Amino acid sequence: VYLQVWQSEFLTDEGEKRAQRIAPIPAYRGMITDRRGEPLAVSTPVETLWANPKEANPSPAQIQALAHILERNPEQIARLFADKKKGFVYIERLLEPGKAEQAKALKIAGLHNKPAYRRYYPGGEVTSHVLGATDIEDNGLEGLELTYQAWLTGEPGAQRVVKDRPGNVVEILERIKAPKPGRDLALSLNQHIQYLAYRELNDAVALNNARAGSVVVLDARTGEILAMANTPGFNPNSRATYTADRMRNRAVTDTFEPGSTMKPLFVAAAMDAGVVHTSTVIDTGPGWFIIGDKKITDTHPKGVMTLGQAIQVSSNVAVAKIALETRGEDYWNLLSRAGLGAQPKSGMPGEASGRLRPYSTWRPIEKATMSFGHGLSLSLLQLAHAYTAFANDGVMPHLTALRREGVAPGTRVMSGKTANDMLGMMELVTREGGTAPMARVAGYRVAGKTGTAHKFSNGTYDGKMYISSFVGLAPASDPRLVVAVMIDEPNSRQY
Repeated sequence: VYLQVWQSEFLTDEGEKRAQRIAPIPAYRGMITDRRGEPLAVSTPVETLWANPKEANPSPAQIQALAHILERNPEQIARLFADKKKGFVYIERLLEPGKAEQAKALKIAGLHNKPAYRRYYPGGEVTSHVLGATDIEDNGLEGLELTYQAWLTGEPGAQRVVKDRPGNVVEILERIKAPKPGRDLALSLNQHIQYLAYRELNDAVALNNARAGSVVVLDARTGEILAMANTPGFNPNSRATYTADRMRNRAVTDTFEPGSTMKPLFVAAAMDAGVVHTSTVIDTGPGWFIIGDKKITDTHPKGVMTLGQAIQVSSNVAVAKIALETRGEDYWNLLSRAGLGAQPKSGMPGEASGRLRPYSTWRPIEKATMSFGHGLSLSLLQLAHAYTAFANDGVMPHLTALRREGVAPGTRVMSGKTANDMLGMMELVTREGGTAPMARVAGYRVAGKTGTAHKFSNGTYDGKMYISSFVGLAPASDPRLVVAVMIDEPNSRQY
């Protein structure tokens, strides 16, 4: 009577304290889609198996059966249960619900499960460098998963439950707080263009027996990133492929000397400054000339040529002579407005700024060599972004990795006339006699510029190692796409 009547409320409260618990309700992470709503990253429900070794005493047959379900070594599973000093050990994390049910059916004392979510990427390696990956706790680890962690992550809920002595939930009493799912994220990426870019990049790297490669595709009018891929890559669905080298988004984080892809930007600065115009004729003489104790050379001597021909055949001598006649300040101002030396602010993590020294430090030889892309550095994303100015009457739209609504803000890099004149000259590059006839597309006019640079390694230029690049704009009559490609250390004759 004393316990059940006078002490009833006290003992009931004490019992509830030992049986009732506040259990979290996991919240799923927001979905990432391409610009048309195609899923690129989704969270799927999974189970996490854990055990209390103090309560567990599985039989050898149960250990063998559990190891078979989990596709693990039985001895490894047995060791997890053997440490009786521990009250909690993970048996398997992020397990498929079906396998979790099979494991629970073994009725191993002390074996428990809790719900969780695992990130799944339908595109696998194709979209890996843009999306990045999440860690085992479903938090952003790389790529846009990391940048938009706060946007994508949800808020766990809570519920009051009754648990038995082994820790199993036997009754849900009330939901204290509903879980709040993460918000979805619509990217600027076009999944089909992304796949084509990835496929062609891998083919090009294999064909040229190259070390690595990157490609960036931009919407020339809006600054949206339509595709971005690198090789070698990683599969975000397989943690075994996660290495620092493979997970690095080279198009964003790595810088290189761009070579002759800089020539259109330098010539544009000279045109805006009034130093040259479309009818300017340059005498390149025997195909070389001397600046101080250095020799500037062309691959083949071309003699007297127009400004358009200088771009078409990529004459180092011609652009170096133009550079010497133009103020360094004019060059630096245009390159700075085009984003060189500053992070492109696309939303991708790890953006490199590149290297653009103050023009006051440029010696004549440096001024000349910079005109054909030596002595400065940038990322492939920066290079592609700078070329959008040629497609937009001299205005460079701000970059974004998200689907853009409305008019894109931009920065004026050069005059509209200069941009259109340069576009016409770059169209000569893809015609017969130009350096990129393979960039032609049947039925379309294509403009672009090739670039080849010796790699700078251990404080000097390596005469046998190259970086090859190309930036194309199409259709040249009214550009909608800018495509930039970089091949690192091609080992074929066509470097």
